[in-house]
Amino acid sequence: MKHTLDIIPLQDWLNTDGKPLIIAGPCSAETEEQLVSTAHLLANTGKVNVLRAGIWKPRTRPGEFEGIGSIGLEWLKRAKAETGLLTAIEVATAKHVEEALAAGVDILWIGARSTANPFTVQEIADALVGVDIPVLIKNPVNPDISLWLGALERINRAGIKKIGAIHRGFSSYEKTAFRNEPMWDLAIQLKTLCPDLPVINDPSHICGNRELIPYISQKALDMDMQGLIIESHIDPSVAWTDAKQQVTPAALSELLDNLAARQAASNDPAFDDNLATLRTEIDKLDDQIIQKIGERMKIAEKIGQYKRDNNVTILQVSRWDEILQKRTQLAQALNLDADFAKKFLELVHNESIRKQNAVMNVQPTAQA
Repeated sequence: MKHTLDIIPLQDWLNTDGKPLIIAGPCSAETEEQLVSTAHLLANTGKVNVLRAGIWKPRTRPGEFEGIGSIGLEWLKRAKAETGLLTAIEVATAKHVEEALAAGVDILWIGARSTANPFTVQEIADALVGVDIPVLIKNPVNPDISLWLGALERINRAGIKKIGAIHRGFSSYEKTAFRNEPMWDLAIQLKTLCPDLPVINDPSHICGNRELIPYISQKALDMDMQGLIIESHIDPSVAWTDAKQQVTPAALSELLDNLAARQAASNDPAFDDNLATLRTEIDKLDDQIIQKIGERMKIAEKIGQYKRDNNVTILQVSRWDEILQKRTQLAQALNLDADFAKKFLELVHNESIRKQNAVMNVQPTAQA
């Protein structure tokens, strides 16, 4: 089901000459010199559209640096005046919105912690009524597409039409190479539900370290995201917050040079014809897969009836272990990712369990 948002397309409110939108700047505005010097270096690359900086920093625990506060807005004004870069900051309260607007900030964004709280989002939305300013909304900390959509809808209903989303990854109990798991499927789901919504990727917060930023940045562009928001500091080694995930302006320039910006579509009729042929083959295979799964579930129902009639439990752990081991081995032999195979088998197994459970307590029909 598509979600209807009243959106002004990104290219109509921020001209990037058909290139991805690049938002960059320090995680935190620390000193006036640090912010303005970084802004000049970023502007000199000729590749950055918007200067970002953290003015108010919501931290997990009290006692950590929580932002320089309102004085940082004056530094941003100076940076904008000297470089011509647009400016963007995070807001988390109505007071933040009021101060940012008074200081002439060009773009606002709502952070992951705020997105997770509808009360906070509504407070920000109420403060934006009657205002014409772009607002970007990060995904919530936890993987909840409804919360993300809800925040977008609240801001949109306040009259904000220049609206976009920021994909910054999601918290996960599993320890991986990333600070926040990308969970690309949720970003894809959002783009599917809201096809006209600009989605910007935040590789800095996904990665948590600068080494992985190029990989995630390229993947984001390959996924047809409209831009990147990357943390950049004049000297990341002395940054007051998130030092490991920030890059110098020179490193950012090199990173951007090495990215391949791909087209959303081709103007070559031969390409379109060949692609259509391949997609037709995919469609046929998908139909066959669904049909085979349907046949499998009919057998699962028969097994459920047989177990019911013989007073046997639905779950057979040894059988499930056997399926998982053999099918995963087969998947790997076919050059399929083992994690994908495991997740697919779990989905099929869960549906089989559901089917068997549905018939487990239904008494067999007496024969005449």
